[in-house]
Amino acid sequence: MRPYRGRLVRWCAALLAMAATATGCTGHAPAGGDDLPRPSRSASAGACGRSLPCGVGEEWITRRLADGARVSIGVVTVRPSARVTVRPVVGDHLATTETVRRTARHERAVAAVNGSFFDTAGSPVFSGYPGDPLGILVVDGRLLSEAANGRTALILPGPGGRPRIGEVRSGMWLTAPDGAVRELDGVDRVPGRIVGCGGAGGDRPAGTGLPEQRPRHNQLCLDDSEIVAFTPDWGAHSPPGAPGSVEAVLDQDRRVTELRSPAGGEIPRTGSTLTGIGEGADWLREHARQGPPFVRRTNVTDGSGRSILTPGVSVLGAGPALLRGGETWINDAANGFTGDTSTERQPRTVAAVKADGTLLLAVFDGRSPASAGVTLREAAEILRSLGARDAINLDGGGSSTMVVNGRLRNRPRSAEGAPVRERAVADALVVVAR
Repeated sequence: MRPYRGRLVRWCAALLAMAATATGCTGHAPAGGDDLPRPSRSASAGACGRSLPCGVGEEWITRRLADGARVSIGVVTVRPSARVTVRPVVGDHLATTETVRRTARHERAVAAVNGSFFDTAGSPVFSGYPGDPLGILVVDGRLLSEAANGRTALILPGPGGRPRIGEVRSGMWLTAPDGAVRELDGVDRVPGRIVGCGGAGGDRPAGTGLPEQRPRHNQLCLDDSEIVAFTPDWGAHSPPGAPGSVEAVLDQDRRVTELRSPAGGEIPRTGSTLTGIGEGADWLREHARQGPPFVRRTNVTDGSGRSILTPGVSVLGAGPALLRGGETWINDAANGFTGDTSTERQPRTVAAVKADGTLLLAVFDGRSPASAGVTLREAAEILRSLGARDAINLDGGGSSTMVVNGRLRNRPRSAEGAPVRERAVADALVVVAR
């Protein structure tokens, strides 16, 4: 009997060890009755296996909040040594949306989370194009959406560099064929409407009409004199303009091939257009001549004024910041939020950076009895406990989504108790093996 009993004890111990491995030391898959794939184990970022590249890990942890509520957190960890690229990716076009899972599949990403804020049809200040990113978006050194100046952003310098988080500004200038110089107000957005404010000079909140250069989250600023550039990243056609608007059509060398009025029409596949309204339209009529090309100068700077727009760099704007130098630091006012935005528990998606350059992409599930979501301050404290020094809040609520190896890992919900359903979003942060 004794040898059999010993085998039985060892067999039971092995089963217990397998169970511990499946749930992780501190983590587990999201609880609940939804028929979604669960992480089979907690994959360490230091491990090298078939599921994730070396240096990339995934784990699920549960934390008990101060009032006893529970929150389920998925964390993708990307070490500096990992042979992967982390970058923002848009869907088919800037003016459309698609799910994180579809984006991840298209990019062959091993992991992905949702990214920046964007214009939505349900917004009272909707400009007509769902998916238009609000604030800065730079992909591989190309500015696809200008900054809401002063808002916080995640800066990804490309292979070999360390991610960081800070406040950014952008500026663009045009030099016409005849040498005239003018500020370029925006890129790939509806002229005259700046959702979130914080753009170039001339912005005025729709409600007050007073000059405003600071960000105002989810508020609308208007500018009746602008020039906005449109590229094929926007889509096949630029938005139709009002009577009096002008659009200069440019070839791949930025030489003028056509002036059309009102604005709106096909965007050359290898070229771009410039749409002017008000004084901007007058400027184009006077200076957009055939001959030498337009010259466009673009600059993106961090909080110290240093230029960060180099080949390979990507920048994703959102905010507010959650941690700075290892301390809770929520700069909601600088990001255009009014009142105390940190007290409401919601699903959250965040990005954080450890002292050694390790990047954390985390999703806090919410809107269910199994996971309450978190306030911004609770998110900051949990991230700090995970070793993060700097962190930024990304788009959240029903947008909060995590996909690993093509599978939806969390439970996105549009409202408290709503069915689990993945929302189409403007862009995603993807982790792609090199």
